[in-house]
Amino acid sequence: MRSAAVERNTRETQIRGSLKIEGRGRYGISTGVRFLDHMLELFAKHGAFDLSLEARGDLDVDQHHTVEDVGIVLGQLFAKALGDRKGINRAGYFVLPMDETLAVVAVDLGGRPYLVYEDRVRTRLVGDLQAELLEDFFHGFTTHAGANLHAKVLYGRSSHHKVEAIFKCFARAMRYACSKDPRLKDQLPSTKGLL
Repeated sequence: MRSAAVERNTRETQIRGSLKIEGRGRYGISTGVRFLDHMLELFAKHGAFDLSLEARGDLDVDQHHTVEDVGIVLGQLFAKALGDRKGINRAGYFVLPMDETLAVVAVDLGGRPYLVYEDRVRTRLVGDLQAELLEDFFHGFTTHAGANLHAKVLYGRSSHHKVEAIFKCFARAMRYACSKDPRLKDQLPSTKGLL
């Protein structure tokens, strides 16, 4: 079983997390930002990952440090759990309708961090979450997971649906990218011989 535990302590945030890639969609999430909790819960459920994450941050100042650092820790968890990444599919994508909204996410776990993010959210808040911080969350994830991630809402009306569709797509794309292909066994998914 590929699993990891990470603890990150700064002057702004204290975060503990654990991840099991071959999980059953179980979760225990508490970040102090309830809408972010909800998105991470459905990420775990739709990715079939077991995810535990507890964050304490300086929310009296702003949500920025907490949201970004949670993304960093999630990236670190996947990087650690994936190890040398031998035998994984490496890339995955998913397209998902959420009522009137349609989103797509594509991910490559090839070790080259890059983010393209467009959620089309035009409100300041989605639930209690500052919407502009979602890009910071995903940037923290990609940088520390060594992932190339493209996330885009093609169209939609509800801000809640737009963000939820992205997280569900993110979960399903990661689920496939992390999965092992028995034909690859102990091979790196690269012609370079290095990720």
